[in-house]
Amino acid sequence: MLHRIFFLCLFVALYTSGSSLRCRWMDHKFRQCSENSLNLLETMANNSTNTTEDAEVTFPKDLYSQAEDKLVFTVQVLEEVSVLFEEDHSSASWEKSTVEHFLSVVTRQAEGLRSCVSEKMNKKNKKLHMYFKRLSRHVLEGKDHSAAAWELIRKEIQTHLLRIDQLISSVLTKSATSSV
Repeated sequence: MLHRIFFLCLFVALYTSGSSLRCRWMDHKFRQCSENSLNLLETMANNSTNTTEDAEVTFPKDLYSQAEDKLVFTVQVLEEVSVLFEEDHSSASWEKSTVEHFLSVVTRQAEGLRSCVSEKMNKKNKKLHMYFKRLSRHVLEGKDHSAAAWELIRKEIQTHLLRIDQLISSVLTKSATSSV
């Protein structure tokens, strides 16, 4: 009898820990971090005195639909956002503490999702990486990290955070329906 209970517990533990779709962090913390990061971006917009225009770097729209592993893709987006916001943003009219808090939330979100992804799934999407590089070079560096350039970046990142929120929501919805 004890052997059966042991094997049942072992099976449940392996099933729940091995399934990236049922990652405990995603179920409980992703939505909270996502809302927090979007609210912080909105706060930055409210504190901004910058004019807005369209970004000169277009996102390869097929990347979201072609993402083989939605979790890996989302982790990469969050990591790229972190790298981008670590650049010199002193010209932006945002409060430094708001930007630091935003970076902290995005980093926590990336780390939390990374814990849901197996180590062998760390393949980076080169197109995605190049898109963020172009944002850095053409928008930020090309406009000397100006307030207007940062407002463009803020708007672009807000769009991406909304899209990855939808992407992860679809994973959670799919996971919930498949476990029923």
